Amino acid sequence: MLLTTTSVIEGHQIDRYLGIVSSEVVLGANAIKDMMAGFRDFFGGRSNSYERAFQETREAALRELEDRAKALGADAVVGVRLDFQTVGTGGMMMVGATGTAVKMK
Repeated sequence: MLLTTTSVIEGHQIDRYLGIVSSEVVLGANAIKDMMAGFRDFFGGRSNSYERAFQETREAALRELEDRAKALGADAVVGVRLDFQTVGTGGMMMVGATGTAVKMK
């Protein structure tokens, strides 16, 4: 299955638009990661543990988006958008993915 941020797929023609698909995945940060990230913020540098966690969460949201599109019989999802938001006050992060499921000719 092809997921793309564009509204068209070069070299392919969209036959049918099957509907909007979306997914949401929430990442709960833990106290150890928060503490280590705080040290990194104070001393400078990148927080590898957070970067890995965000990457895994983004990939999970895209997998879920693909699964929902497949359930509609789609060959691809066009116009994919990713949205990152904080949830609540406990340091949780949500990754949302949306797009349009399509059937190709």
